[in-house]
Amino acid sequence: MGVLAPVIIMATIFFLNAYLPARRVTGYITRPGSSEKMKYRINGISVFISVVSVWFILGLTGTVAFDFLYVYRWHGLAGACILGLLFTLAMVLPRKPVRSSIFADIFLGRAENLQLLNGRVDLKMWLYLAGAIMLELNVLSFTAYHLTTYGDTASPGIMLSASLLTYFVVEYLIFEEVHLYTYDLFAERIGFKLGWGCMVFYPYFYPIALWATVSLPDPQTPSWLLVVFTLIFFSGWILARGANMQKFFFKRDPRRSFLGIVPESIADGDMRLLVNGFWGISRHVNYMGEILMSTGIILCTGYPGLIWPWLYPVYYIILLFTRQYDDDIRCASKYGRLWEEYKERVPWRIIPYIW
Repeated sequence: MGVLAPVIIMATIFFLNAYLPARRVTGYITRPGSSEKMKYRINGISVFISVVSVWFILGLTGTVAFDFLYVYRWHGLAGACILGLLFTLAMVLPRKPVRSSIFADIFLGRAENLQLLNGRVDLKMWLYLAGAIMLELNVLSFTAYHLTTYGDTASPGIMLSASLLTYFVVEYLIFEEVHLYTYDLFAERIGFKLGWGCMVFYPYFYPIALWATVSLPDPQTPSWLLVVFTLIFFSGWILARGANMQKFFFKRDPRRSFLGIVPESIADGDMRLLVNGFWGISRHVNYMGEILMSTGIILCTGYPGLIWPWLYPVYYIILLFTRQYDDDIRCASKYGRLWEEYKERVPWRIIPYIW
């Protein structure tokens, strides 16, 4: 049953995503072969509430133990891996090659944007939604195991780390529409990286700090340190969310201010780049925000000497420092001289005054 758990959960998310009421919004991506912008149904937070509510009902009635996903975590990981691989092959093999290597096509994908059921489900958005909700269920189950094991002596740091991960998921779903304007949606294709990544890596690797520590006793982390770690998380959140929101508003209306920041931009014909506010700090200040958020989450668990939790921020460093190179190439190709001007005005790639 543990092996089938992620399959059942993700199938449920697919069904709810398709049939729960949704807002219809126009995205940033242009539909292939036309000048029409793609349209999406956005109902992630409703799907989240529905799935988590069912999980609580199953737990309260004793149908499924609250810590089921922790107890059978390796079974669930195996099931998710199989599902992710089958999904990848189903998405890639029937479609025309994009690259000379089939292995590159399998990893990076072939299809750019796929929508099913007459547009009711956008596969990219569903993948991120399924990964986010599966991540939250793992967080809840792992935390339930810790509470069941230690009771009154449970670690406040574990509770705080789980709360920050929950905040990370919920605020993403609240601002789900903003994701339509980010790199992942317009640059990624549907293959192993995106499909397996959202079905396996996202929900099972992101809670690695909890995976490694919920079986351990309270490390007695001082309260003032937990406050510091929480501030690290939220300083990162301000940078990541602030940058993405400023770009979101700018792309929808280049004259609209955000948090009192009047947008300043450089232009070349119809192309325009935002150069102030968060995007005047560094060219990828949101990436620094993501790294700070992950660091705050793992520090809260109270076991800085364990190597496994540190894999979370290290992953972000490797992913995002590499991605900014790809993004620089893509932007240089798209914006040309305008991008070079932006780089002169904002010389820092990610970390202001350092790199």
